[in-house]
Amino acid sequence: MAEQTSEVKSSAVEEEDNKKNKSGIVDPELFSCLLQPVTANSDPEYNGTRRLLLCLKAESGVFRRRDWRCNGKGYVAYRNYIGRPRDWESLKSPSVQGTPGNSGRWIPPSSPHSLFEVDSWSSGRDLQSGNPDSTRRSSFSSNASDNDHPRQRGAELAYSFVGMHCIFDQCKASVTVLKFGQMRSDLLAYGASDGTLTVCTVSGPPSIIKELKGHSKDVTDFDFSSNNQYIASSSMDKTVRVWEIAKGLCIRVIYGVSSQSCIRFHPVNNNFLSVGNSNKEITVINFSTGRIINKTVFDSEVTSMDHDHTGQLIFCGDARGCIYSVSMNSHTGALSRSHRHRSTRRQKSPITTVQYRSFSLLARGPVLLTCTQDGSLSFFSVALEIQGYLTLRCSLKLTQQIHSIRASFCPLLSLEKGEYIVAGSEDSNVYFHDLTRPTNTCVNKLQGHRFPVVCVAWNHGEKLLASSDFSGTVIVWKRSKTS
Repeated sequence: MAEQTSEVKSSAVEEEDNKKNKSGIVDPELFSCLLQPVTANSDPEYNGTRRLLLCLKAESGVFRRRDWRCNGKGYVAYRNYIGRPRDWESLKSPSVQGTPGNSGRWIPPSSPHSLFEVDSWSSGRDLQSGNPDSTRRSSFSSNASDNDHPRQRGAELAYSFVGMHCIFDQCKASVTVLKFGQMRSDLLAYGASDGTLTVCTVSGPPSIIKELKGHSKDVTDFDFSSNNQYIASSSMDKTVRVWEIAKGLCIRVIYGVSSQSCIRFHPVNNNFLSVGNSNKEITVINFSTGRIINKTVFDSEVTSMDHDHTGQLIFCGDARGCIYSVSMNSHTGALSRSHRHRSTRRQKSPITTVQYRSFSLLARGPVLLTCTQDGSLSFFSVALEIQGYLTLRCSLKLTQQIHSIRASFCPLLSLEKGEYIVAGSEDSNVYFHDLTRPTNTCVNKLQGHRFPVVCVAWNHGEKLLASSDFSGTVIVWKRSKTS
C-alpha cells in the first residue's frame, strides 16, 4: 500500500510539473540555479542569498507578466507599469485647503482639458484674490504660435492636464532648480537664488516639510540620495552642503575655491558625490568624510552634468557649449576623459541642462538631452560600448533666452513615435516640444506663471509636473488620467 501511495504522489507531482511547463510558467528555483551556478571557489552563503533573491525576483516577474496586458505597448510602458508607486490605485484628487498662508494650497480639479484649454491663472497671489481669469494672455515661442493646435487623435489624452494640483509661493527669490525625490511621487524640493532649499510634500494636504538655510548665495543645483534621507547642494558661495532632511540640519560643509555649479550622487555608490565648478573641474567627494578623492580638469567652466544609470559615465556640459563623456570607476572614484562633442555654432553658449535616459524608442538605446542658454535643444544617442560616444540625432532652436532655463525629457509622452521634451520659457509658459518635427515643434503648452519659467521636473509616477519661475512661484500640474 505504501508503494502504491508513493506512486500516486509521484504521478501527481509529474502532472503538476507538466501543467506548469505547458502553461509556460518558469520554475523560480530552476531560474535562480541557472543564473547562480555553483563554482569551486565560491562562497556558499553568498550563493544561497543570491539564489533566494533571484528566486523571489523570478516569481514576482512571472506574476507581473501574467497581470500585464500590453495591447500593443512597448518596453517603456511595461517599465512604467512595474515601477508604478504602491498607492497608484488609491491616488485621488482632494479638494480641501492645504497649509495656512500662501503655500501648498490645493486647486480643486476640474474636467480634463488639453493644455491649450487650461486656464491662464497668473499665480497663487491671483488665486488668493479670487480672480483666476484676470490675466489671460496670448504668448508664443519662435517655432509655434497659439494657433498651432495639437493634433486631434486618440493619443491626445497623453497631453491633457486637469489644471493646477497645488502652488507654493512663499519663496521671495527666483527658484532656479527643483526636483522630485528618487523613486518618489510626493517628495519635492527646490532651491532659490537667496540660498534657501525648501523640501515639500505634495500628497495629502500639500505642505512644507523643512526649510534648509545655510548657503549665502544662489543654490545652483542639488540632488537627493537614493534613499531620500539626504540632499547634497551646490552654491555660488563656493560650498557644497550635505543636509539630513528629517532633522533639517546641515551635517557637512565642503569648501571650494570657486563657485560650485552642479552636483550629483553616484547612482550605484552613494558614498560618492560628483561636483562641477567654475574652476573648470569635476571633483569626486567622499560623502562620509567630505574629502576630495579625485578630480579632472576641462577647457571651460563646468555648468551642468548627469550620470548614466550604471554610474560608470558622467556627461557634463561647459560654458562654451561642449559636452564631455567622462569614465568613472565606481569603486575608487577615478575619473578619465573619454570623448568631447564640440558645438558647431559660432556663438558659444553655456549648457544649462544635461539629462541622461537609459532607453528611447526613437534611438533604440540610451539617449542624452542638452539645452543651452541661447535656446538650443540637442538630442544625442549614446554608445555605452564606446565609453559614451555621442551621435547627434536631432536639434531644435527655440527663442533666445536671457536666463538659464532648463528642460527635461517627457518620459510618458515619449511612448509615441516622436521624442517629446518639456521646457520653460521667458514668456511665462511651459512648452511641450517634439524634437523630431522639422517645423511647428510646439505641440502644447501650460499657462499659469506671470514671470519667466526657469525649471521643470516630473515626479516618479509621471502624474505630476512641477514648474518654477523667476518670482519664486512653484506650480505643480496634475496630468489627467489616461488608459
